[in-house]
Amino acid sequence: MFYRQAGIHHTTYRGDRALFPIPFERWQIAVLLAIALAVPAVVGPLYMKSYVLPWLIWTAAALGLNLILGWAGQFHFGYAAIMGIGAYTAVHATLNGIPFEIALVLAGLMSTAIGCAFAITALRVRGLYLALSTLALQFVMDWVINKVPAVSGGTQATIQAPQMRLLGNPVDSDATLYYVALVWCVLVTIFMLNLRRTGLGRALVAVREKDFAAAVIGVNSFYYKLVAFAMSSFIGGVSGAILVFCFYRAVTPEQFAVNVSIQVLAMVIVGGLGSIIGCYFGVAFILLLPGIMANLIFAAAQAAELRIGVELLAHIPALLYGVLIIGFLLFEPLGLAKIYSNARNYFMFWPFGYARK
Repeated sequence: MFYRQAGIHHTTYRGDRALFPIPFERWQIAVLLAIALAVPAVVGPLYMKSYVLPWLIWTAAALGLNLILGWAGQFHFGYAAIMGIGAYTAVHATLNGIPFEIALVLAGLMSTAIGCAFAITALRVRGLYLALSTLALQFVMDWVINKVPAVSGGTQATIQAPQMRLLGNPVDSDATLYYVALVWCVLVTIFMLNLRRTGLGRALVAVREKDFAAAVIGVNSFYYKLVAFAMSSFIGGVSGAILVFCFYRAVTPEQFAVNVSIQVLAMVIVGGLGSIIGCYFGVAFILLLPGIMANLIFAAAQAAELRIGVELLAHIPALLYGVLIIGFLLFEPLGLAKIYSNARNYFMFWPFGYARK
């Protein structure tokens, strides 16, 4: 019905390799882009700044981590440190008079350089040893940010981000900040969509499945792992810079601590490894669901006239949130993207369900 493929004939290689060969999917993407562009005019400023804006930025960051974890199959427990490097680089660059556009590129390049420097040594090992090596990156960067005044201004110091300027024009409206985050998220999404169709993307998948077998057919696993770390670090660095300039408006060491790395990792795993749309779902689940659940529980308690203590009311959402994650991982370990894929496959054959057999 929705994903009808009758009458769709691929007569050229270009048509066969299109990103969205089914007409319904192209209309779906067009509608979603139209809704995204209309968000500042439809959604209130509070909800846009509190929910939609961070969702877009963290989705871009999760896509960058998914490139390492889902495409190349390499653990990375220090992604928040990569984002922090980009954030501090962009802030210091703009404070020294460098234009914001160049500061973003510098943030990505600095994160790439430091991420690759650790990756060269970390990629000599695999599995849990690689996870510990990337975790060491997180702790080293935490120490540097906290103990080196030239970077963060000292322990527990806060550096205010200067006003963003695009092409020399000051950005002072929430709608413009939202569009900056939207453009970056869309660019990362398009890059990831095209990456999996290239020789580089296929080589990363080969390394993920079995690096020894990939080496037998001529794929240099160390080189492609290093390239994956470089691309992922660049996306993470720019995402960290945009997060500071568009959302936090200031940078502190606590914003990129080890718990943030675990949070981003949870976004990717819950959304689905190797899935692009799964990153959107995973970020929404991890980032937005706790606040929504807290509001629903508070409204239900008021409607039922229940006298619940403030402390208990604050911990109930976290309890239900943890139960949801555990239950979700037990019953659908492939992530939210698998649920979406199942629904898509159902409508692709509906109402002729017997065609799947």
